[in-house]
Amino acid sequence: MTEQYVGAETIDYTTTDVAAELRERTGGRGRDVCIEAVGLEAHSDSPMYLYDQAKQQLRLQTDRPTAVRQAIHACRKAGTVFILGVFVGAVDKFPLGAVINKGLTVRGAQMHGQRYIPMLLERLAAGEIETAHLATHSFSLDEAATAYDMFKHKTDGCVRSVIRPES
Repeated sequence: MTEQYVGAETIDYTTTDVAAELRERTGGRGRDVCIEAVGLEAHSDSPMYLYDQAKQQLRLQTDRPTAVRQAIHACRKAGTVFILGVFVGAVDKFPLGAVINKGLTVRGAQMHGQRYIPMLLERLAAGEIETAHLATHSFSLDEAATAYDMFKHKTDGCVRSVIRPES
């Protein structure tokens, strides 16, 4: 969807080594800006993912910072890392040395709803923003559990679900 609607290049971590691909695309320099937008449920095929998942299951860590680590390591010296995904607590093995040694700027934020929602709702009502492409499936409230399961496991091409209000 990002490629189709935004025109941004994407990399599928399940089919390629993301770090190697980014080094190749930037001539070894690294990206100017890296955005982590996954949060505490990040996935990876690396051994660190298994470490994070085990610590999370044992309640020794609340989040899986896999994507944050990747963003920090993929960013060029003096670059910027934005952490926008949802995190709720402490993480282990945060590469603070890489942040300092590269001179990275790290910023984080959740969506500032009180500031942006009124303006977004006005633009939606005026037809300035198209959102139909954001939902791949539509469900009634009674089907919410099924919808969440489909979204979580990405079955039937589900990337986003919309729960319809009851009529």
